[in-house]
Amino acid sequence: MAKNLVIVESPAKAKTIKKFLGTGYEVIASNGHVRDLPKSQLGIDVDNDFEPKYITIRGKGDVLAALRKEVKKADKIYLATDPDREGEAISYHLSKTLKLENKNFKRITFNEITKNAVKNSIKAARDIDMNLVDAQQARRVLDRLVGYKISPVLWAKIKRGLSAGRVQSVALKLVCDREKEINEFIPEEYFTIEASLGADKLKKDILFKFSGNGKQKEEIVSREALEEIIKDINDNEFIIKSVKESERHKKSPLPFTTSTMQQDASTKLNFATSKTMRIAQQLYEGINIKGRGTIGLITYLRTDSIRISEEASSAASKYISENYGEAYLANEHKTDKSGKKIQDAHEAIRPTDITLSPTKVKEQLTRDQFRLYQLIYNRFLASQMAGAVYSIKTVKAVAGNSEFHASASKVAFDGFLAVYNIDNEKSENVVGINDLNEGDVLKLTAHEVKQHFTQPPTRYTEALLVKTLEELGIGRPSTYAPTISTIIARRYITKENKKLYVTELGEAVNQSMEQAFPVIVDVNFTANMESLLDKIGDGEIDWKVVVRNFYPDLDIAVRNAEAELESITIADEVSDEVCDVCGRNMVIKYGPHGKFLACPGFPDCKFTKPFFEKIGVKCPSCGDEIVIKMTKKGRRYFGCMSAPECDFMSWARPSGTKCPECGSYMVERGNKLNCSKQDCGYTCDKKTE
Repeated sequence: MAKNLVIVESPAKAKTIKKFLGTGYEVIASNGHVRDLPKSQLGIDVDNDFEPKYITIRGKGDVLAALRKEVKKADKIYLATDPDREGEAISYHLSKTLKLENKNFKRITFNEITKNAVKNSIKAARDIDMNLVDAQQARRVLDRLVGYKISPVLWAKIKRGLSAGRVQSVALKLVCDREKEINEFIPEEYFTIEASLGADKLKKDILFKFSGNGKQKEEIVSREALEEIIKDINDNEFIIKSVKESERHKKSPLPFTTSTMQQDASTKLNFATSKTMRIAQQLYEGINIKGRGTIGLITYLRTDSIRISEEASSAASKYISENYGEAYLANEHKTDKSGKKIQDAHEAIRPTDITLSPTKVKEQLTRDQFRLYQLIYNRFLASQMAGAVYSIKTVKAVAGNSEFHASASKVAFDGFLAVYNIDNEKSENVVGINDLNEGDVLKLTAHEVKQHFTQPPTRYTEALLVKTLEELGIGRPSTYAPTISTIIARRYITKENKKLYVTELGEAVNQSMEQAFPVIVDVNFTANMESLLDKIGDGEIDWKVVVRNFYPDLDIAVRNAEAELESITIADEVSDEVCDVCGRNMVIKYGPHGKFLACPGFPDCKFTKPFFEKIGVKCPSCGDEIVIKMTKKGRRYFGCMSAPECDFMSWARPSGTKCPECGSYMVERGNKLNCSKQDCGYTCDKKTE
């Protein structure tokens, strides 16, 4: 019998596939890439048209020896790495490292690890797609050039051990820009009015909300406008202007892409993007299901497509009809209207077998595997179901020139909400609203004015950052999680209660990148580069043309940055603090967690202690100095020098000015001063301090 060898990336994947193919096939894992650019040098021959210099990855000797042994015994070899650019590149490097040029070898791909999918992929075996290999190679070379050329500049400017990246630097800039927006945000006051209206025929008053002047929706942003509305409702009767019934249709959601899966897993399950991808990989590679053996439960997890195969769609339709009824079937196919490039014509992420409901496989899954599988399963099922329908009743009442409204809604048809009501949407019943008719006169029994302040832009979470990167066209499904993991690991940003904050180190790195390498951190440039990589993958552009056009500008920017740094001597700042050991004046150093004090006598004297930078403002609680401090996770805040005896702290920079309205301390917001008490809201220009 002829012997066939199938090479995959992971042992788990190998184990699953082996059970499908039987005795005529040997399945072995390469454990990812087997060769790469060297870590100790650039690894790209810039003078020889950017030819990459690949070497065998350290520690892969035993794996390659085992692979070569099996290759010698095989009559036919199938390279079955993942169905994306990275997988195509791994197959290419395997073919080179194992010297398969004179062997009978083919490339196979499958979007799901099921018996049918694997066997069908062997029937459709093909040659390695060099366009996809070149696209991955271009990304690798560009990222290496950026990282290895710019990082030394950051070492000279700030500290050793820092890194820059083509995508990570843009992600960091997005978080820094958002931090700046928040810090400079000036809250603006506005009001809302609710009126309790009653009538003899009503058993209970109905709450109406102010909605405008009858011609357009209006927000109450001044006390003068507020007084006019209050005068209207006190001096006039409320008359029902209109009673309208309508329907609101809510479309079923699209099936998951990598990005939307990461976002939902973050918001609904509180998973970090890296954790989501790790668990999804386990579900994709195979789980031992009782009575079914080891099978992949979901399709390939790195995709930006929402396409669903006809086979999967038909199976879902049959399942929905049998379990929910014909009325729950979607009457149209979902399409992605964004016009974006869909990578490799993948499918969306979905369960491989719709009959394997989460409850059926729960016992074989860990808690986290079950929760993610349930999310993926229900999202896919919902995407194939009809939309939900709401019956809405809206009543508008006018008093003078002021219009108020009340509305009630009920779910007329739940549709996809039967399986995917994650926002817990339900009917909103308003007692008595059905008794109101046009022309009815209502009496004002009470009204409530609420003061509000506009809120700054929300801080990024991992989910929101992934969504923003995707919308801007930066990165691809395989890069979101490692990009975020890198800037967190480097301590450029920190995560607290799911929100991302810039550290002092991150601010310094971003500032250096903006000054010396504005093109690298330019959102449009990075998005355009992703588009060029897609064109390489489609065979429209040669990969070296892209690198040739990119490198000269990078080289000039690096040379200019190096020249400027050489002309500046960055000396340690001498402080007033005296070394406890040798009595010398200590200097301010920059470490991975921010600034600290060190003895200038190092290495003879190694004494260090925390550095607290005074801001020249007295503590409003005890009168001691306010200093800049850092949380354990590297986020900056302002605290009292006398801590822990004094517990004063502020995220915003305190000012020496007191609020003339309430007497509380003021904080700096851009070029403005704001009262620290949110319910006061007093604001003035910083120059009046």
